Amino acid sequence: MFTEAIEQILRDRVTPEAVRAIEKGTAPTAVWDALEEAGFLELLAPEAEGGAGLPLPALAPIFTAFGRYALPVPAAQSIAARALLRDAGVPVPAGMITLAGACRRTPDGVLCALLVPFGMTSDHVLANVDGNLLLLDATQAQRVPTGVRGSLCGTLSWNSDAVPAALGGNGEEVRLFSAAIHAAAIAGALDRVFGMTLQYCNDRSQFGKSIGKFQAVQHQLSVLAQHVASAGIAAEMAFSDAGQVPARLPAAMAKARTSMAVPLVAAAAHALHGAIGVTEEYDLQLYTRRLHEWRAADGAETFWNRMVGEALLERAQTSVADFARTTLCAVLA
Repeated sequence: MFTEAIEQILRDRVTPEAVRAIEKGTAPTAVWDALEEAGFLELLAPEAEGGAGLPLPALAPIFTAFGRYALPVPAAQSIAARALLRDAGVPVPAGMITLAGACRRTPDGVLCALLVPFGMTSDHVLANVDGNLLLLDATQAQRVPTGVRGSLCGTLSWNSDAVPAALGGNGEEVRLFSAAIHAAAIAGALDRVFGMTLQYCNDRSQFGKSIGKFQAVQHQLSVLAQHVASAGIAAEMAFSDAGQVPARLPAAMAKARTSMAVPLVAAAAHALHGAIGVTEEYDLQLYTRRLHEWRAADGAETFWNRMVGEALLERAQTSVADFARTTLCAVLA
C-alpha cells in the first residue's frame, strides 16, 4: 500500500525534467513537501506516535523505488535518521536530514565528512564519528561539491566549535543504514537502466531489424538481466532483519554485491545505446551518474567484501560454500 502511494508521488513529481531542474539549483521544495505532507518520512515511527510502524523489510521496495526514479532529496536518509534520533530520545529537527556513515578529524580539530549524499542541499547530517552518533548542522559546515556536473553530493567540514556532543554510542548504525539505503538505490537505478536499454534495443533498427534481435546484443542483455536480478535480491536481503536497523553482515553483502554490478551494467548500457547514451539530453546519464556515486558511497565493494571475508575467517573449519549457504539461510529465514 505504501509503496504504491509513494510511487504515485514519484511518477507525478520526480520526472526527469524535475530532477534536472533540482540539479541546476531549483529548490526541491515541491518533491520534499509532497513526501513530508503525506507522512512518508515517518514510516518507521510507531503508530501511536503518528507513524506507519513499518517493519524493516517493508522499506526495501520503497527505497528501491527512490533509486528507480533518481529521487533528488534525502527521503530514505531522513526516514532512517528520524528513527535513529527517536531511539536516542532526541527531537527530530525540521528539514532534510542526510547520513554520513564515517567522518574523520583532522589534526587541527576539524570534523570532515567525505562525499556525503545530498550534502549540498541537506539541512542536517546524522553522522557516525568514531562509533558515536552526532547530529550536525549542515548550515554551519563548509560545503565542497564533488565537481561532477549535477551531483548533490558534497564534502562537509565543521570547525570544532560547531561540533556538538555525541547523542550515543550507536554511530555504526548510521553506516549500516546508509549502506543498505545505497544498496536499495543502486538496485532501483539498475532496474531502470536495464529497462531503458532493453527498450532502446527493441526500438533501434539496423539492417532491417531491431538490434535486440542480434545474438551479440541478446548476450549482453542477458548478462545485464542477471546482474540486475542479483542486485535486487541482495538489496532485499539488507532489510531482512527483524529489528529496526539493518544487520551488519546482510548490509555488507548487499552493498558489496550491488556495487560490483554498477560498472558492468553502466558500461554495457552505454555501449548498447551508442552515441545517444552519452548525451546530457538523454535520461540514461541521470541514473548511471548516480550509480557510480552510490557505488563509492560508504565504501565500494572492496570495503564491504573485506567485512564479509573477515566474518568468514572468524568461522574456522567452515568452507566458503557452507558459509554462503548457512549465512543466507539465516538471513532469509
